[in-house]
Amino acid sequence: MNDKVTKLAFLASGAPAAQRSLKALKTKYSHVQPEDADVIVALGGDGFMLETLHGNSARNVPIFGMQRGTVGFLMNSYSENDLVARIAGAKEVDLTPLRMTAINSDGSVVEALAINEVSLLRQTRQSAKIRITVDGIERLPELVCDGALVATPAGSTAYNLSAHGPVVPLNSDVLCLTPISAFRPRRWRGALLPSQAKVVFDVLDPEKRPVLAVADYTEARDVTRVEISEDPTHAFKMLFDPEHDLEERVLKEQFQS
Repeated sequence: MNDKVTKLAFLASGAPAAQRSLKALKTKYSHVQPEDADVIVALGGDGFMLETLHGNSARNVPIFGMQRGTVGFLMNSYSENDLVARIAGAKEVDLTPLRMTAINSDGSVVEALAINEVSLLRQTRQSAKIRITVDGIERLPELVCDGALVATPAGSTAYNLSAHGPVVPLNSDVLCLTPISAFRPRRWRGALLPSQAKVVFDVLDPEKRPVLAVADYTEARDVTRVEISEDPTHAFKMLFDPEHDLEERVLKEQFQS
């Protein structure tokens, strides 16, 4: 980040370690409210980082995260020293989110942005049955599964990886379409799609086999249809130490045993 950093805001999750760090940093550095800040410092784990990004998307202020939670893939290491200089030298990463448009069984619509992924999950003991259409072409007439997801490159290391989806480089311009515990077709492992693709999930037999949709942490229950595509009108800015930037972390993840 080349611009001079003049005003910092500190936000923390409810975790005890995050709250202790919040108190220490506010004592050591001058700070302002988030709406007046040049940079927001988020203290917590990946979940809190996503919450902070979404909560401050209107201003599109850069977020510098420091690990004070359970999972810290999106966070920098924690240190109280030389924070202003560290942020000034940080590398900025712009993330383009997915937009989810979910139609519920009562006809209502839920729209939300997702930095990591949009996922569909069965709501009951019954397997979900989902039809998958990509850019207006039916690609899978019936997927019997626990669910399915579409992940961004940044999100490919999150739920997508746990569902045995591929990790893709940050600048790859692709989306990961990944089944979750697919029963039929049993050998289908998903697909890599162009980032401009529009994916539509139609829930088959939604009364007997209800499905919910989740965009990061926004949930819509009893969905019948979910449309997913990139939203280039929005961008989320994250700051990383140059030696451990997000692109390098995603690359390293492909070599983990």
